[in-house]
Amino acid sequence: MHYDLPDLRLVAAIADSGSLTRAAAQVHLAPSSASHRLTQLEAALGVALFERHARGLKPTPAGESLLRHARQVFAQLEQMHADLAPYASGLASQVTVFANTNAINCFLPGDLGDFLREHPQVRVSLEEQPSPAIIQAVAAGQVEIGVVAAEPGMAGLEVLPYRRDRLVLAVPPGHALAARGSLAFAEVLAEPFVCLHAGSAIHTFMMNAAARLGGRLDVRIQVRSFNAVCRMVAAGVGIGMVPRSAVAEGLSIVEITDDWAPRDLQLCIRSRAGLGSAALALFDHLAGKGGQAVVTAAA
Repeated sequence: MHYDLPDLRLVAAIADSGSLTRAAAQVHLAPSSASHRLTQLEAALGVALFERHARGLKPTPAGESLLRHARQVFAQLEQMHADLAPYASGLASQVTVFANTNAINCFLPGDLGDFLREHPQVRVSLEEQPSPAIIQAVAAGQVEIGVVAAEPGMAGLEVLPYRRDRLVLAVPPGHALAARGSLAFAEVLAEPFVCLHAGSAIHTFMMNAAARLGGRLDVRIQVRSFNAVCRMVAAGVGIGMVPRSAVAEGLSIVEITDDWAPRDLQLCIRSRAGLGSAALALFDHLAGKGGQAVVTAAA
């Protein structure tokens, strides 16, 4: 079966307008030509795509199915155009990077900004993923550079330190815990928590850590960013467990003594030899930040 883009665009236009005449005008066809194209497409498929009514045309279930696929095709074409257009303007290369929540929220904005100012003809495709998924993607060659928390399963990859960080508790000033310099995670399982959304790497980590201690967290609210966690904590909604680098000014920090609290970030690649020049330049740029500790102005 051969599908022409003009036919798919006609189907979408008919579905949107409910009229063959208006759809024909939208796709720059004469009504007779549009009708002929639709008839041929339906004959080739062996199924009616639209129900004809006095008030216009309505997609059949088969038409709805074709329409869903057609819209996906159009979206992919637009994305392809968006990806290719910069090359016509002198784009040198594009680098794919997967990074965990901590890296994307706290460190990569500034570090990538510095790099891209020095390399204006490079584009970076950045996607947030949990560390285990990033390691698998790098090992499989699906992504050039990964930024992960220290994890097992990195054998065979080239790994360098990126940034030093640590999970801490953020609490409002005046909270009963604010006077504690440090504590074990087990001591706060009964506290109401502000957490990142379910499915985020740190949410999964926290749930598993609580389960290993035989408890469950009292999750009062879930939000989409560390900044939102800190704002909710400041408003007295609950306490939050976030990287030290994400703690907003004005909140109190309580150290977590559990051995998993250090969450040092690492860069991983399959091999330097397998990187293009732009990816290698970015890898070296990020590696130049290696081991820098978090500096925070939080109280």
